[in-house]
Amino acid sequence: MDRRTMGVEEELLLVDPETRAAVPRAEQVLRHAAEHDLDPLEELDHELFAHQLETRTPPVTDAAELRGHLVRLRRRAALAADGAGVLTAASGAVPLPGAPPRTTRDDRYLTMVETYGEVARPGGTCGQHVHVRVDGDEEGVRAIDSLAPWLPVLLAISANSPFYHGRDTRYASWRSQAWAQWPSAGPTEAFGSAAAYHALSRQLIASGAAMDQGMLYFDARLSAHQPTVEVRIADVCTDPDDATLVAVLARALVCRELDGGGLPAGRWRAELLRASRWRAARHGLTDRLLDPVTGVLEPARAVLEGLLAAVTDQLEEYGDADLVRAAIPRVLAEGGATRQRAVHERSDGSLPAVVDDLVRRTNAG
Repeated sequence: MDRRTMGVEEELLLVDPETRAAVPRAEQVLRHAAEHDLDPLEELDHELFAHQLETRTPPVTDAAELRGHLVRLRRRAALAADGAGVLTAASGAVPLPGAPPRTTRDDRYLTMVETYGEVARPGGTCGQHVHVRVDGDEEGVRAIDSLAPWLPVLLAISANSPFYHGRDTRYASWRSQAWAQWPSAGPTEAFGSAAAYHALSRQLIASGAAMDQGMLYFDARLSAHQPTVEVRIADVCTDPDDATLVAVLARALVCRELDGGGLPAGRWRAELLRASRWRAARHGLTDRLLDPVTGVLEPARAVLEGLLAAVTDQLEEYGDADLVRAAIPRVLAEGGATRQRAVHERSDGSLPAVVDDLVRRTNAG
């Protein structure tokens, strides 16, 4: 297969410049984008709730090009938001309390909220989805099966949602915990084949746990509309460099499994996968993580170094190795959740100051 492309979807918050609370203005933002020829249907879109905006990069092979698209789309989203009188911020959860979330006026979204009730409320959190191209469903399922023990490491790197509706949750990624309430969300045991994957998907939909393929909220899944594996475990990252890091590591893991002789990990039971995911969400990179190969608790630095060692050949092949080597000390020293809490502490417990910092850093590029 040719060099594998990657693409990223980011979910952004829309916040009021006065109160810093999330506000349901996506319709106005997209209308402004359309009126000013910002092509909203291709790269900007609605999400489940009206305080969210989604951006979508094109598929690329080069990390610098991907980062450039992330920055460009954030600028486009910020300009459209400014035209509607709001700001954009990349945070996995809504830091400040506000009015109850308003569902986007879309029949599918309205049905989701009606069907799943309060479980749908955490749908207002914001994630980063990485798409990596695969050659067919069999390849895709093979990648999904092997990725499972490694995905919590990507969550730990991206963890960026410590505050939720005015409270410090004590988690680095509260988004991942809130999102796990969906009945089709979370880690998956090995499927073994595309036929088994599709059979289980049909059973979940028939059970009512998902309305359609788009609601199969696995941590990694086959995309319903593109020839890709979609890695969905990460929080949206405030720093585009962190977002780029998550994307290139996701691609490298897929490439190691499909093009490089397989990932060095066994197939884990769902209980251990959930425990590993929980630990990454609780602590990010500030404590020990379950090693994807051994299942033993190890310092986060050692786990990141093990990840780098596992995919060094793939990173070298795509020209990403130096980027990752430089990024590891940075995310260990100051990940997204750590930065939010540091601003909170420096500002004497001001969550508006946290939101101001998120807005500034989201659009700094």
